[in-house]
Amino acid sequence: MKTFKISISVFIGFLVGIQLVSAQNVKTYSIQQLTDAALKNNHILAIKQWQVEEKKAKIKEDEIKRLPVVSLSGTYQYNLNLADITIPAGTIGVIPLSATNQVLLPNEDRTFKVGEKSTYNAGATVYQPISQQAKVKTGIELSKLDVSVSEKEKQKIALQIKHGIEQLYFGILISQKQMEEAQAKLALAQARLADVENALLSGKTIDVNKAGLMAGIADEEQNMLKLDFQIQNYKADMAKLTGIKAEDFNVDGISDTLPDLPSMDSFASEIPNNPDLQLTELTRARTELGIKAAKQSNRPDVGLVAGYVVQGGNPIMPMNNPFVGLSLKWNIQDLYANKQVLQQRTYQLKQAEENIMNTRQQLAYDIEKAYRKARQSMALVNVAEKALQYRREELKLQNDRLAAGMNLKTDVLNTRALTAKAEADVYSARLAYILAISDINELIGK
Repeated sequence: MKTFKISISVFIGFLVGIQLVSAQNVKTYSIQQLTDAALKNNHILAIKQWQVEEKKAKIKEDEIKRLPVVSLSGTYQYNLNLADITIPAGTIGVIPLSATNQVLLPNEDRTFKVGEKSTYNAGATVYQPISQQAKVKTGIELSKLDVSVSEKEKQKIALQIKHGIEQLYFGILISQKQMEEAQAKLALAQARLADVENALLSGKTIDVNKAGLMAGIADEEQNMLKLDFQIQNYKADMAKLTGIKAEDFNVDGISDTLPDLPSMDSFASEIPNNPDLQLTELTRARTELGIKAAKQSNRPDVGLVAGYVVQGGNPIMPMNNPFVGLSLKWNIQDLYANKQVLQQRTYQLKQAEENIMNTRQQLAYDIEKAYRKARQSMALVNVAEKALQYRREELKLQNDRLAAGMNLKTDVLNTRALTAKAEADVYSARLAYILAISDINELIGK
């Protein structure tokens, strides 16, 4: 057991030593640098940007549907058999040469081959939709809404990435501060163990006290290992989110000046900027356009048709035939089907309106909760800073007493450990306040 504990101590010392030696070569990042890297390298965000471009291309596709539709066609056919047309004698008429002599036209049955074995035709047709222009316009408006939806989804992902970076960033800082506290506690436990070992040599204590102190040292070493693993995990998640290739890196500390906390009303007035709420409103707008399109589907398809046809091999039809006309198509069954579609989309509209109200209520609650957390964290900051001030004064007093030979080194280390804990408490409270402000900013779309 003793050998195991000594091994842990050696490992901890080696770990701390490695960190101190390599700290000079490790790059330090600010929270803004990490956020910019995450937004630049995130694949989901890139996918959303390509989706935005895809939806914009869809708008251009829909706009083309307003223009005339031009169709080109052509065929060639070889006929093995041709039709016959027989004109009976006298079909055209009779020429009376005399009362007894009449000439039939034709004077006998005549049979003619119709057409040629090789036939072809080629033509161009132009169709200009008229009655569907309104529906095409509605489709363009729907495509524009799809672009807005993709942009809002992209904004939402960007806010989530930014918030995730902040949580990891502050998690690293808090864990590092807790590591400093654990190191101070370990130094205190080691000093007390040294005092006990000296007392054992002089016969002033028993091994039970020493065993308890060694167990305390092992606990602190275990706590330091847990904190170190936690920091490693935070940094690994940060590296994955930002695309940083370095195996290790440091983060800048926070400013001593905390951001101001505006009034609750100012935050509540910015609820409409929330991406989730805007997405629900876009869903309602899409449903309204869907209802509009369903009503427009009841109209018949009316359009102008014009074209030009060239053919050969059919003597009955003209060789060149330009034409113009009007096209009408009306599926009566659609009148009944669209009635049900309209009913479905009306229900979808009611769902969208309920979703908007629910999202507004949830946002108001979440903002109120985050605001309350920010105020509570600020109160904790004020109390923790007072406690830290008193601990620092106590530490100064203990150092002065040690210099005067009026106390022991363990008294100073004990006060130093308490001071480190007070510093960690202040740091945690300050970061909790900043995170609460960050939560609010995410909720209002900042």
